[in-house]
Amino acid sequence: MSQRTGNIYLCGMIGSGKTTIGRRLAEELEWPFIDLDREMDRILGYSFHRLVQEKGWVAFRELEYSICKRFARREKSLICLGGGTVRYEWNMDVLRGTGFFVLMTAPLDELVRRVRNEQRPRVNLGTSLEEDLRTIWEQSEEKYRRAADAVVDTGGKSIEAAVVELQSVVRRYLPG
Repeated sequence: MSQRTGNIYLCGMIGSGKTTIGRRLAEELEWPFIDLDREMDRILGYSFHRLVQEKGWVAFRELEYSICKRFARREKSLICLGGGTVRYEWNMDVLRGTGFFVLMTAPLDELVRRVRNEQRPRVNLGTSLEEDLRTIWEQSEEKYRRAADAVVDTGGKSIEAAVVELQSVVRRYLPG
């Protein structure tokens, strides 16, 4: 599949704006919007948080991989990946070549502020939200950047300004 007929994948840390900004961009493009976390909840019939609590991160990653395989068969969809999706090579093995990847970033303190009221399972057990996110970024920044065809920093921007910037980046990828 030609990359120019594929999907647009938004990746990045939790709180980077993938869902909020991505949904708005999908409306502008008139493309379907799919959020991996919501797709997981739909398949499970309950929150993926419960899956992590009851069966652990391995069960979560197995389901995530099966969803990524389905995403790879789509065309012209704007897909918001999970915060950790691109950190796992098996996911990238099935998604690579099926679309354009945009890494969305923001400063750590802003990520923490944006998600501080969400009750999400920690990747690094026994840490504060800030410690968890800092550790993830320090250990995985290279993987995020390697996955990305483009980077959009959402830090300090309104949703509207971030949508405009993301739209500009994506329009360079789209034909015509």
